[in-house]
Amino acid sequence: MQQQQNLHYVYPEIFLVEGNASSPVACSSVAAPPPVPPRKQLKARKARDNTFFCLWVVFLLVLLALTGVGVGTYKVLQMQDEVAQLKEFTSDGHLTPALEKRIGLPDISSEKRKVMQAAHVTGKENSKSVPLEWEDTYGRTFTAGVQYKNTGLVINETGLYFVYSMIYFRWKSCENHPLSHTVFKRTPRYPKDLTLMEGKKTNYCGNNGMWARNSYLGAVFNLTRFDSVHVNVSDVNFVGFEESKTFFGLYKL
Repeated sequence: MQQQQNLHYVYPEIFLVEGNASSPVACSSVAAPPPVPPRKQLKARKARDNTFFCLWVVFLLVLLALTGVGVGTYKVLQMQDEVAQLKEFTSDGHLTPALEKRIGLPDISSEKRKVMQAAHVTGKENSKSVPLEWEDTYGRTFTAGVQYKNTGLVINETGLYFVYSMIYFRWKSCENHPLSHTVFKRTPRYPKDLTLMEGKKTNYCGNNGMWARNSYLGAVFNLTRFDSVHVNVSDVNFVGFEESKTFFGLYKL
């Protein structure tokens, strides 16, 4: 029984020494286990991995920060451009499309927003000629899309226009000569003046003293480009040229 138990006993490895104790030769057939890496190498590799991961995280954070700065700068520049647009007005004082959009106004085409076709001129002191001359620069006068030239208002755009004229007649004595007030147009397509409106006054004073009368004419006409509208009176000496009493104008409908 002892002999059988001894058969399972693992004998230690046997080395043969040939004269030199520093050169052992293993005779056993059992293979040696693989070498175990030193602990210092494992720690160095782990430290390198941790450093690389930290650098990658820092790079991602810097990239996100730069992206945020870039987006913020773009938004600021965009807002500055919108504010600059909101501050701008067109040359004739109208709101820009950007401002109209911001405050909720309807989108008006640039063709309609450009300029109004209208004019208003007033009596010119010391005018002694007919057709009547008019003041188009000072006081309550204006011209927009219509030109004042050679005693008349020149049409630049064909269309329907309301034309009006007020003449203030007055004199220091009553003579009862007929007074006439006429609005007419001149056109390159016709050689003669064409009467648009006419007013006449007779028996406008009942005694030999001072008198004053107003004559007003107004109506709608189809006027063509390059037509010019003028005003005529029977006697320019009877006209008072105060700008609130004697005036002439038109506007496109």
